[in-house]
Amino acid sequence: MSAEGIVSLEIQDHVAIVTLERPAKLNALTPEMITELGNVVSDLDKRTDLRAVVLTASGDRAFCVGADIRVWSGLQPLDMWRQWVRDGHRVFDAWANLRLPVIAAINGHAFGGGLELLAAADIRVSEPAATFALPEAGIATCPGWSGTQRLVKLIGPSQVKLMALTGRRIDALEAQRVGLVQDISEVGGALAHALDIAKQISKQAPISVQLTKQLIDAGTGINVAAVLEGMAGALAATTLDAKEGLASFSERRPANYNGV
Repeated sequence: MSAEGIVSLEIQDHVAIVTLERPAKLNALTPEMITELGNVVSDLDKRTDLRAVVLTASGDRAFCVGADIRVWSGLQPLDMWRQWVRDGHRVFDAWANLRLPVIAAINGHAFGGGLELLAAADIRVSEPAATFALPEAGIATCPGWSGTQRLVKLIGPSQVKLMALTGRRIDALEAQRVGLVQDISEVGGALAHALDIAKQISKQAPISVQLTKQLIDAGTGINVAAVLEGMAGALAATTLDAKEGLASFSERRPANYNGV
């Protein structure tokens, strides 16, 4: 657990469990929590022993009710842009682009930034009583962490407009109907259900899983250049010509390529 006790990391076999740990405040996000989430995802992306990640929160009322209003309401406009919106985007993008599959276990309500964090996961499992909302317009602001972008790719522009322009909450069944939630667990069972999915993923070939995730994302327009160039570079590195290229460079001689 972090020194501040705001984000915890636990490893079970080949599965990482990352938990928001601020239940008394309904896991509302602070700058420190954003920093912690960024540090955790950076560490996870470097590890080769993991097969999947479960993202969840403590308590039984809320996954995350969004950004802590008391924090961001005191920021000057330029600080809001520099320190809050940009940092949140950077960290949420890192979660969305993680090599490992991310399964969100939604233990309660997910509003605003909490819903945007869920959108960065690959698969979402919800408690039956969870609700979802984009309430920003009701407090004279706008979604700030890709609620108008990444979430649109998940559930479509009209559904996002309905939620963001009215502040309407949708329940777990409606969230599943529109494609935001893939499974609804038994009461109290979201984490166990997500772990079961993670364990199923862990039984598959890990590199194939990671490559398949990237291919699916690229098919929706996410990180297309990075996926294509990464896979092309990896394929080229397996050739005899690649070995010849390195050898000719180190031996200071012209390369003799054969196209194999």
